[in-house]
Amino acid sequence: MKRILENIKIAFNSITLNKLRSFLTMLGIIIGVGSVIAVTSIGSAAEASISENIQSVGSNVITITPGRDRPFTSSSSGGESLREIQRETNINRSGGNARPPEEQGQGPAGGGFMGGMPMIEEEEEEEEIVAGELYLEDVSALKEKSDLLENIAPVLTLGNLNFSYGSSSGNISVTATSEQYPSLSGYEIDLGSFFTEFDVLNATSVVVLGYDVVTDYFGKINPIGEEVKINGEKFIVMGTLKSAGYTFGMSADNSIFIPVTTAQNKLYGNDTINQITAKVKSEDFIDAAIIEAKSILREQHSILPGEPNDFEISSSEQLLEMATSITDTLVITLASIAAISLLVGGIGIMNIMFVSVTERTREIGIRKAIGAKNRDILIQFLTESTVLSLSGGITGIGLAGLITWIINTFTALSSLITISPVVIALAFSTVIGLLFGILPAMRAARLSPIESLRYE
Repeated sequence: MKRILENIKIAFNSITLNKLRSFLTMLGIIIGVGSVIAVTSIGSAAEASISENIQSVGSNVITITPGRDRPFTSSSSGGESLREIQRETNINRSGGNARPPEEQGQGPAGGGFMGGMPMIEEEEEEEEIVAGELYLEDVSALKEKSDLLENIAPVLTLGNLNFSYGSSSGNISVTATSEQYPSLSGYEIDLGSFFTEFDVLNATSVVVLGYDVVTDYFGKINPIGEEVKINGEKFIVMGTLKSAGYTFGMSADNSIFIPVTTAQNKLYGNDTINQITAKVKSEDFIDAAIIEAKSILREQHSILPGEPNDFEISSSEQLLEMATSITDTLVITLASIAAISLLVGGIGIMNIMFVSVTERTREIGIRKAIGAKNRDILIQFLTESTVLSLSGGITGIGLAGLITWIINTFTALSSLITISPVVIALAFSTVIGLLFGILPAMRAARLSPIESLRYE
């Protein structure tokens, strides 16, 4: 132990004797470790933010979107899958609750949507999807026939439209939906109220404003009852939202909301919608609710057995998995690129250790002449390269902390350093010091003491 401490002391003395050279040698390690930790911390924060966004909306929310042509990748046909669904999902519409199959004379229990978990044939392969459209009639069908869904709302995203109040105008994101939307999105009313079912049925010209829209256009004026214009059409402000922050990079604070029927009649000029969002009554029945919704929409769209769906259904859980997968892939890619500098740093350490061996050849000869063994010289130079690399790693952790502080303080992004990348970075720095120091250390250990003493 005493010998190890002595070698570490010699290593630090060697580093401090050539401060600038040592710093330049460690620079690759410092940048590599700092970059890898910073990238992984940003990725961790992004995953935490995504998970938080999902939880704020609810993990029992499903989204239905129009179909986009997608090739069939399953070994079985879409029709066979549907027939399995239809055999296993029989719902009693009359009472509003699903009954077990034995009550319907259809065999043993387990296939209903309620009264236990449904028996669902899991399919890992993607089913074929063809292009299609969604309509308000689809929303009505789901409301009338579904036993597992509630708070079903159409969503029509109109993009950025011209918004004006008095002499102020600008482009604002417009979302058209129904009175159910706040309960699905988690948005809270600040002033006034959200529009009602009456407003949707009668296509009234009312609007609910996001928090930033109120701040930017009204200042301290109470906007309730004020007249605004959207693409030249007059609307009355009936409510405002509390600040909602960002969800998946988008914010309701910079958006306005109007009844979907008003948008179709006055702004959109079309009867289609972008998506349908609904909440499943229980998280235990998400898969069953998706199957039920597929069955209802296939019937609504007159899709025959064997024909592919012209719509897609996804759950919050699937969205979370997809977003996490994308984030992980991005973090791994960026971290791998940043890790290249660690390799460069390792090569720099090897180079400087070779220089150090050459410079200290006479010292090596003296140590061997007074009894030092090859093993002692090998350990000494390995210790120096490891200390050099580890010092760079520790400094890199400090750099990562600085980067994280800058990101959290001066940008809208968030960064969260976890213990795992720090431990991995330190371990990797140590390994680099050992691997790239072994050749110079072996060269030093093999030097002849007689030849070393003659070296000038």
